[in-house]
Amino acid sequence: MARLAFYGGVGEIGGTKILLEDGDLRLLLDFGLSYGRLKLFYEEYLRPRLGAGLLDYLEMGVLPPVEGIYRRDLEVPDLWPRFRDRPGYARQDRVDAILLTHAHFDHSAHVSFLDPEIPVYATTRTALLCKAIQESGKPDLEQEVCWFAPRSMGRPKGWKQEALRAERGVRRVSRQFNLGDADPSSVPDGVRRYWTRGFWPEAQGLAGSSRPLGAGSAPPLPLRCFPVDHSIHGACAWAVETRAGWIVYTGDLRMHGARGAETRAFAEEAARLRPRALIMEATNALAARRVSEAEVRERATTAIGGASGLVIVDFSARDMERLALFHEVARETGRRLVVLPKDAYLLKTLRLVIPSLPDPATDDSLWIYHETTAAPSRLLQSLCEEYGGKLLLADDVAKRQDELVLCFSFFDLNELPSIRPRAGSLYLYSSSEPHDEEQMIDFRRLHAWLQHFSMRSVGLPIETDGRWTIPEGERGLHASGHAWPDDLLAVARTIAPEILIPVHTEHPEFYVDGMRGTSVEVRLPELFGSIEV
Repeated sequence: MARLAFYGGVGEIGGTKILLEDGDLRLLLDFGLSYGRLKLFYEEYLRPRLGAGLLDYLEMGVLPPVEGIYRRDLEVPDLWPRFRDRPGYARQDRVDAILLTHAHFDHSAHVSFLDPEIPVYATTRTALLCKAIQESGKPDLEQEVCWFAPRSMGRPKGWKQEALRAERGVRRVSRQFNLGDADPSSVPDGVRRYWTRGFWPEAQGLAGSSRPLGAGSAPPLPLRCFPVDHSIHGACAWAVETRAGWIVYTGDLRMHGARGAETRAFAEEAARLRPRALIMEATNALAARRVSEAEVRERATTAIGGASGLVIVDFSARDMERLALFHEVARETGRRLVVLPKDAYLLKTLRLVIPSLPDPATDDSLWIYHETTAAPSRLLQSLCEEYGGKLLLADDVAKRQDELVLCFSFFDLNELPSIRPRAGSLYLYSSSEPHDEEQMIDFRRLHAWLQHFSMRSVGLPIETDGRWTIPEGERGLHASGHAWPDDLLAVARTIAPEILIPVHTEHPEFYVDGMRGTSVEVRLPELFGSIEV
């Protein structure tokens, strides 16, 4: 009999944290950030204290109180005695692996808190993305997924508090990544060279030990890895063979993207396993609107083709599929795509395994925006050296507005005073609608920015009677990263597990109704509860 313990992703979208126990085997299925729980207590200027290590995250319920799985360097003195009577407290002497489905933060970010001795299993693309995201992001305790500098703890000593800090001169500790979608003989030469030269340079301990699944020192775990379609490259589903039978975990998936065939193939292959249990997402359980990536391309081509002045496109971070789509649309409409340095770095990294992605070094229709900053980051300095002739400053964009499509988000709008977009320039919004109060405030600010610069928008939600909706004639510029309701049920019915367990959804009852009349038993998990199969 196998046991599943649920530490996140129950009754919420994201924050998935599931522990699978089967005999002596212990596996974590994702270990993501719960945005809802974090935003309940924190915001931009009220953050968990770096000097408190794990304490604030555990006290406020952002991390589950599971003793034995976290980094020892983040433990304050006498940490665990205060949590041993809390709901959900458990002790785990070891975990054999983390099965990571993809690199979105709501599935991966809190891997940064886990013991580095626990190996991470992921696809090649997810491993590369995790590395590139950490390297191109701001230093943040919640983004130390691939490596970290060990920190020391001290008790407060008046005004000279010895807070949690990175020790000077201490080299980084790296996590071991095992690749679930390749064997050593099939890894592309470029990726092989990347690993053998040190996947994470300047690290110690486990540095350079990342290797394809099946390499000699990788633990022989009873796993299957299946690529699926999602709004980030490298997404996969996992299957684990237990004494009770196969347990399948979908992660996030869809069928209406460019790789929809991968999701269909996964469902068919998983069905052949005759799984005992299926753990499945249902983000879009109540969604009424269906939009495909092909429709996004068609609508975007029409909107950008009829635009004058500067065009700004706003889409989800790290969605390189959407970036490649806008790159093609920019070329077809006689423009060049301008990306931020972090996007250029993600492209450069992913091209190791996806050479069809645009090349920032050689593609004349792809340029890089040099942000207006007093102190350029190390990444920007590196890109200046590598792509010096491909960098555009704000003044360059201002002079060539009719020629460019600029990839910006709300958080890049502070560049507009330097760019001075021409009146009538276009802001094309290709992302999700606001779903919490904080995002609604940001959308009001976004509308104020566009009004100030006399920019028109398309696809941008507007507020009417307290509700945010996209105007009827402007829909179809964003395709969700998650399957539509009928596709969710089609996947579940194809796999036909004995037990279906809904996670990553605010509406788990969706499957109770949707699977009625089938032989599938739907079991609803509870936070900190467990299900035996």
